Amino acid sequence: MLISVRDLRVSFRLGPHQIAEAVRGVSFDVAENSTVALVGESGSGKSVSAMSIVRLLPANAIVDPSSEIVYQGRNLLAEPLARLRALRGSAISVVFQEPMSSLNPVVAVGAQIAEVLRLHLRMTRRQALARAVELLAETGIAEPAQRAAAYPHELSGGQQQRAMIAMAIACRPRLLIADEPTTALDVTVQRQILDVLAKLRETYRMSLLFISHDLALVGEIADQVVVMREGKVRESAPAAALFGAPRDAYTRALLACRPRFDARPRRLPVLDDFIDGRIAQGGERPARPASTEPLLEAVNLSKDFELRAGLFARRRIEAVKNVSFRLARGRTLGVVGESGSGKTTLGLLLMRLVDATAGKVCFDGDDLLALSERQLAAYRRRIQVIFQNPYASLNPRFTVGRILVEPMAIHGIGAHDDERFERAIALLDQVGLPRDAIHRYPHEFSGGQRQRLAIARCLAMRPEVVICDESVSALDVSIQATVLNLLLDLQEEFDLTYVFISHDLAVVKYMSDEIIVMRDGQVVEYGPADTVCEAPVHAYTRNLIAALPRMPAGRLAQA
Repeated sequence: MLISVRDLRVSFRLGPHQIAEAVRGVSFDVAENSTVALVGESGSGKSVSAMSIVRLLPANAIVDPSSEIVYQGRNLLAEPLARLRALRGSAISVVFQEPMSSLNPVVAVGAQIAEVLRLHLRMTRRQALARAVELLAETGIAEPAQRAAAYPHELSGGQQQRAMIAMAIACRPRLLIADEPTTALDVTVQRQILDVLAKLRETYRMSLLFISHDLALVGEIADQVVVMREGKVRESAPAAALFGAPRDAYTRALLACRPRFDARPRRLPVLDDFIDGRIAQGGERPARPASTEPLLEAVNLSKDFELRAGLFARRRIEAVKNVSFRLARGRTLGVVGESGSGKTTLGLLLMRLVDATAGKVCFDGDDLLALSERQLAAYRRRIQVIFQNPYASLNPRFTVGRILVEPMAIHGIGAHDDERFERAIALLDQVGLPRDAIHRYPHEFSGGQRQRLAIARCLAMRPEVVICDESVSALDVSIQATVLNLLLDLQEEFDLTYVFISHDLAVVKYMSDEIIVMRDGQVVEYGPADTVCEAPVHAYTRNLIAALPRMPAGRLAQA
């Protein structure tokens, strides 16, 4: 056995008299040349368990002295720091979730990889830089010599993650810990990263500890799966056995929460359905009635950006090129594509948060692009947006009450503050948050709860059109299911019209009536959701479908 974790217990000191238990008696093994996946929601303790192996925990962490992490017959938790530093990067390496926060922004990528080689393998500078280029090539980066000379901000998200992997495997470690390495990446880039990890594991015959919140994803790469919740192991089994016959209700919930590509149920199963033994409402969701009159229409919408390409030179980027669609009231248009495809820019153009280069945006018969700022103010309330990151879109210094009441006051909704305050409380009820949340601050809520707050703020404007810009992409699959169900309930209750932007075609298909597929700023496919997904015409659409995580064959039939 390469690594044995035995009765791991980790707590965090939050104050003079407050201690929170994060990991409570976790045990698992990582065998030689195998892949073990730690799976669970945010806060389940999976990352804390993995970081305990290399002792990369915050200063306020308290590890129980009875816990053991055994490597080559020695307890890593009791090893001197000097020996542990020698192991990090050489025998045990880590690929973190967010490469931009892990890579040094002022040092070239190749030099950062070379530093690891010089430190652990005592290579010369020239040897280390040459090997860094070879490592980048092994991770599938095109033009590795040029990328080695580039700075992190000059690489795409997928290239940054490949650079982190190259750095992690530089010394041919025996164990690679990959902590959510594909979270928030496009499905195609996610597929590439998984393929790179699988290839490198085979090439170097190393073991892989893969951390994720998505069971469908780990089903493609893991030999053994450990399911965690609230700091405890709920289930541990070989991947085939776990997917074929999961024993724990929590495991079954994680399997069922992700939208299926071959069905569109009335509601997605959520965690409480399985924990409480409830049966979700069955049957397919009926199609929404079509209308010939569009509420929102784009006609040959285009946007160019001019970027500096040197001291005097400039170059023009076509972010959106001649996009046209029609969207009726009460229906959902899905916009899908990879990062850089122009889908977010399209959403900003529809709200006129970015001025279009050419084309028209007609809302209820009026061209928004032709209106003055004064005329446009009346439409601002009717078109609202839910952004991807609720951590960044909510003012951390405002209470929830102020976050909800202030936009109503600005737009003259409600006769007085008392009426607006009562409406804010009603909005919290509608999005499933307790009434006492009105006096709390955003940092006191989980990611899923913050996204509900963002939805409540959007509803405060009584909008007719809501643009959901990657609004569930960073959420756990169980929380994602809850938010998607909420959006559907609100659409039915208030006859809302959605523009649903995402890189995940399975989620887009579940939510949408029509879909447009964007690539390099252009629409390459447009039609009814079922037609686009079941009989795609364009090769790019087929690639997006092929890149979706596939649940192993033994998956629950009802999932």
